[in-house]
Amino acid sequence: MSDHPTRSIALMLGAVAGFSLMDAGLKHLSMHYPAFQVAALRGASSLPFVLAWALHRGGIGPLLRVRWRLHLLRGALGVAMMAAFVDALRTLPLSTAYSIFFIAPLLVTGLSVPILGEKVGRRRWIAIGIGLTGTLVLLRPTGAGVVSIAALEVLLAATMYAVSAVTVRLLARTDSTQSMMVWLMALMAFGAGVLAWPQWQAVRADDAWLILGIGIAGGLAQYALTEAFRLGEASLIAPLEYTALVWGVLLDVSLWGVLPDAVTWLGAAIIVGSGLYLLRRERVAGAVPPIVTAP
Repeated sequence: MSDHPTRSIALMLGAVAGFSLMDAGLKHLSMHYPAFQVAALRGASSLPFVLAWALHRGGIGPLLRVRWRLHLLRGALGVAMMAAFVDALRTLPLSTAYSIFFIAPLLVTGLSVPILGEKVGRRRWIAIGIGLTGTLVLLRPTGAGVVSIAALEVLLAATMYAVSAVTVRLLARTDSTQSMMVWLMALMAFGAGVLAWPQWQAVRADDAWLILGIGIAGGLAQYALTEAFRLGEASLIAPLEYTALVWGVLLDVSLWGVLPDAVTWLGAAIIVGSGLYLLRRERVAGAVPPIVTAP
């Protein structure tokens, strides 16, 4: 057990809050700019803060001694994930998007079997199956629910995130945390920027402060998340990632006047319950729970 459980919990709660505020800013930008442009702005706005932290933490060396192929793959996944998530936010409330995205840790566990060769017991497979059922409840494929391109985009984003999280487990064997954070932001900014260039729109002066805020919130949240997992037990603080749903509801109500309906709450409860059970089983198995927090 960490000597700083209270601090790690506070850092984790702060990280979730920061990412949620960042996502609210991304949702606002998605109404005015193409998805790839918003993804590029997200990466570029956070890069200076993440780079400053990385250089202070370990200098330039750890940023250059990296496995470039895996970083490029993770960058491509990051661009796809962020663009899909941002495009979905044009029409979906944050709370609904978060509820669907919470399937990501279940997918990480499932993908760890064929990619990493990890063993997943019967109980964890059952938890994954129940979580997928919760996703079907959210999507409501047999009724007039949220089955839409936007909902499927969040599901795609969650899948891209899960694959990226598995590559992190591979990279962590040789590369530094600083390199993984810096190169993800840099590749996201560059890759999404190239794809957005043909339809690039001039950034409105009114949005400059919002973009700066997104960069600060994202950078601070990433730092807080890293410190939280450095100081605390992963199995203790990982469940706090689900507080993002509380922030999503609060932001939806305060900024857009939207409340989740009963079916959304039910689907979210099934997915979160499955995720919490999975975290408990991971703790029993001695595995490191995947980081779930927002894109």
